[in-house]
Amino acid sequence: MVAGFELREISKKGEGIFATKSFMIGDIVMIGVIEKRLNGNHSHASQIGKNEYVLHAGMIAKVNHSCSPNCGISVNETGAHDYVTIKSISIGEEITFDYAMRNYSIDCFPDKCICGSIECRGKITGWRELSNEKKKVYEGFVAPYLLELDAASYLHKM
Repeated sequence: MVAGFELREISKKGEGIFATKSFMIGDIVMIGVIEKRLNGNHSHASQIGKNEYVLHAGMIAKVNHSCSPNCGISVNETGAHDYVTIKSISIGEEITFDYAMRNYSIDCFPDKCICGSIECRGKITGWRELSNEKKKVYEGFVAPYLLELDAASYLHKM
C-alpha cells in the first residue's frame, strides 16, 4: 500500500507532512494507531476522553496544525484518530488539521499560531475555545467526546 505522504522540512515550522498523491474529500489520509497511553496532556498528546491522552504511532504526530485545515478527525475502532480529508489535497500540499478537533483544551503551545492561514485565530486553541460557527464547520470531523464535553459543560453551567 502506498502511503501517499512524506515528511519534509519546513522553514519556521520544523517539519510537516506533505501529500505525494492527490486526495479527494472523504479520503482517509492517515490511519491512527495508539502507541501508548499518557499520564497527561503535552504537545503531541491526542485526547481520547475527558482525562485520557495517548501518543499515536508513526508520522501522525508530525501533522501540523492549521486554523483552516484540509483534514479532520475520525475515531477508528481502536479509539485512535484517523485523518480524513475535509478539502481536496493536491500533490505537494501540506496535510494539516486543527488541533481543536482532538483536544478540548490546548495548553502546550506558544501564544502565537504560525499556521499562515487567512482564517488564523492567532493562537492554537482547543475545542472549548472555538466559536460556535467554527464548531459547525467542523461537524462530523471531530472526536465525538469533544461534543460530550461541550454538552456536560453546558449542563454544568445551568
